[in-house]
Amino acid sequence: MVKHMRRGVRRVVRFAAVGALVCGGVMVSQAGPGGSAHGTTGGDGPRALSADRTDDVGGRLVSALGASRTAGNWIGADGRPVVAVTDDTAADEVSRAGATAKRVRYSMADLDSATEKLRSAPRVAGTAWMVDPKSNQVVLVGDSTVSTARWSKMKDLAAEVGGKVRAQRTEGSFTTRTAGASPMFTNGSRCSAGFNVTNGQTGFILTAGHCGPNGTPWFTDGTGSTRIGTTVQSSFPGNDFSLVRYDNASLDQSSVVNVGGGQTVRVTGVADPVVGQEVFRSGSTTGLRSGKVTGLNATVNYPEGTVTGLVQTTVCAEPGDSGGPLFAQGVALGVTSGGSGDCDRGGVTFFQPVTKALTALGVSIPGASAQSPNPSIASGASGSSGVDDGVSTLDDVVAYAQNFGPGLVVIVVGFVGLLSTLTIRPRRRRYRGYSTGWG
Repeated sequence: MVKHMRRGVRRVVRFAAVGALVCGGVMVSQAGPGGSAHGTTGGDGPRALSADRTDDVGGRLVSALGASRTAGNWIGADGRPVVAVTDDTAADEVSRAGATAKRVRYSMADLDSATEKLRSAPRVAGTAWMVDPKSNQVVLVGDSTVSTARWSKMKDLAAEVGGKVRAQRTEGSFTTRTAGASPMFTNGSRCSAGFNVTNGQTGFILTAGHCGPNGTPWFTDGTGSTRIGTTVQSSFPGNDFSLVRYDNASLDQSSVVNVGGGQTVRVTGVADPVVGQEVFRSGSTTGLRSGKVTGLNATVNYPEGTVTGLVQTTVCAEPGDSGGPLFAQGVALGVTSGGSGDCDRGGVTFFQPVTKALTALGVSIPGASAQSPNPSIASGASGSSGVDDGVSTLDDVVAYAQNFGPGLVVIVVGFVGLLSTLTIRPRRRRYRGYSTGWG
């Protein structure tokens, strides 16, 4: 009787375990990388932090071929690097390197010449321009604050330059975003911390330069009860970055970015972004937001002054998000400068490249090294999607497991149940004086 009962229990447990493995597998396929649920919280929630890394094959080709034979690079819809070239020989070299070549009329030298002419004109607040490699033009933008008369003069200047410049109006106004990772308060205004950095001896926060001049005190809240630190170096306008020296040694100075919901992303590298790359921004006002890089080396004429060399994106931002980090796959890319629009209607946001800021300030992000946006492709692996699924730390393992949701738990339970059936065996009759494994 007991023997038959044990067999029945083992059979039931085994069927249940197999069922759990099957169900868990289906759940993981839906929630894991590439599945329909991966990287979303439902509806219009935050995007996943595992954005495809871009490679720097295009950047290396542009550097090698020169500004007179190329006109920039970007990431194509198929994920491959695209390089704009001006002659057939350059196109052949690009193709042999595994990238896509696109023949264009103007070289980067031509486009740079066009931006110089725009820069030499009298400054008009509310205007901006940047090179758009996809259209092979410099895009001149005027916001809603630019008067009809001033905009007419800017369009006349664009017409003089010729087809290299395209003029267009935009809604809203270009403003700095002072009002995140973590919020920082001073004198009734608020910014967001960017990246923790160090000069090898002292810890600092890298944030936007327009947030405050040298000597600005910063606190964790609006009451000024807990001090963070003091701005010791600031560059704005012209650039838009500053250093806040930690005066409070008890605060976290590690290489992580707060993305909300109690989650953080560890910063492991530093790089320049690529046009077409998907990126993420975190700010104390609007939290985690995503978008794509649409332009590099942008010039923006804020009411407070002109800033050059910025990264243009489709990521939204609002007052208080200033200084917040721009990143992708744990690689630091920039800090929030300003833009137009908001996170309800969308808009354009500009970022100070982090590489330039770190070099100018003589600091580095602890544990982060300069690297290509996609080390796997840069090292010669072709055809990769650019997503790094490797795990090397406990935090990485936990984060990776969380991507699969409850399906992974169901699989583990099913596997344990299946193993347990090996211990549920009918009782065997023992004979005194002989081993049960004998014969």
